[in-house]
Amino acid sequence: MKRGATTARAQPAGRGREARVEGLRPLLRRAGLALTAQRRAILHAVFDHDEHPTADRVYAILKQRRIPASRATVFRTLEALARLGVVTKASHPGVAVRYDGRSERHHHLVCVRCDRIIDFTDEALDAVSVPDTRRLGFRVLDLQVELRGICRLCREQEERR
Repeated sequence: MKRGATTARAQPAGRGREARVEGLRPLLRRAGLALTAQRRAILHAVFDHDEHPTADRVYAILKQRRIPASRATVFRTLEALARLGVVTKASHPGVAVRYDGRSERHHHLVCVRCDRIIDFTDEALDAVSVPDTRRLGFRVLDLQVELRGICRLCREQEERR
């Protein structure tokens, strides 16, 4: 891909998604967690939805799929998965934490009107140097760029008015 090119997120589907979930079994086991039916369902809910769902949205997806899980279980599981690096917490201007199932380096476009988060990759942004923060006692683990603006859907709605 040429420098500065961007790509949209491709969703894992079918067997690829299931293989990804199964591939997490050793990591979960090392952390003292089993890959239960509930954890599997929570992972599927995050991996299947590129809108960066909130814990409440994941809970609603599980209810819709008739998977028994309490709201507290969903919250605790998502937090545990985030601590393990399986999912990440997406920075977001809204009140609720949003979860991102995409683990490879990518950046976010955030719509300031509808709060939509769109994943994208950009080699130029990937090449940005991490500033030296040692004097502040801070160790940078990752660099992710968030661009705020108005998404295509919101712009189209504005144009129709």
